[in-house]
Amino acid sequence: MTYRLPHDRPNGGTAQGPQEEVHEESSRRRVVMRPIAVLPTMLTLGNLLCGFGSVFFASRAMQSPEPLRFTPLSPLTFSAMLIFVGMILDGLDGRIARLTGNISDLGEQLDSMADMVTFGVAPAFLAVQLAGVEAPFMPIVVEDQLFDRFAVVVACIYVACAALRLARFNIERAREQKSKHTSFVGLPSPAAAGTVASLVLLHQHFLADGSPTDWPSHLAAIGMVLIMLLAAFGMVSRLRYVHVANRYLGGGARFGTVTKLVMLALLMLVWLQEAMAAGFALYALSGPGQWLWQRFGVQRAKNE
Repeated sequence: MTYRLPHDRPNGGTAQGPQEEVHEESSRRRVVMRPIAVLPTMLTLGNLLCGFGSVFFASRAMQSPEPLRFTPLSPLTFSAMLIFVGMILDGLDGRIARLTGNISDLGEQLDSMADMVTFGVAPAFLAVQLAGVEAPFMPIVVEDQLFDRFAVVVACIYVACAALRLARFNIERAREQKSKHTSFVGLPSPAAAGTVASLVLLHQHFLADGSPTDWPSHLAAIGMVLIMLLAAFGMVSRLRYVHVANRYLGGGARFGTVTKLVMLALLMLVWLQEAMAAGFALYALSGPGQWLWQRFGVQRAKNE
């Protein structure tokens, strides 16, 4: 028995059968799929694994607040450091892909997925672990605290804002069709994650010097949750943030300027945790500061 498709012609047309259509469709898929660039893909996957490692070590903080066996660092410190390692890998994979001409849609999608874990899920989980949040909405297991509920809701807001920020960035980057841009719309997700992770490093650095009293511990927990909420709003805002690498590091500079930058970077190693926290905090505040200056400073100058 012969089965005809709806578009088969009874006058001896050359309509294709179902098997031929499947074969043609699979052939089109094989043609569209390009070879995967090995080095950029490995760097992107390394970024993804850094995000998973950050979540894993942050989850060990409740069970083992003491330093890890193989390193004098605390689990939260090691978790925050993995976020910065992922940040370095995230910067390298795009650069190497552009230098080698291996930019592809697959790499862009994989990069967004890795960024979602390392700069979205990991910082939120790290912040609630630092705050010592217990499982809320479960009064049978633990005492349900209002702060625990608020902290978990803020962490969910941060994760959702990071996803929206990455999706919006992909759309805007496709529309711009530029290989080099000098600013971002909204706080970049790596900068938001760096703000949270750097403050965790600073907190753990102060803990290593001595045991704090109860009220600074509660103050640090409340402050971390509020900072995470502000970083979430910054990611989905329309505030402008400068692209530091493309604007200041991409072009040439005088010999004296390079010398001063190297000396400043070396001096920052003396106060590494403080310098990192101050740098990321200032960058996160640069967007609102620039908006306030353009809104009020320029108008005041015109009126004068």
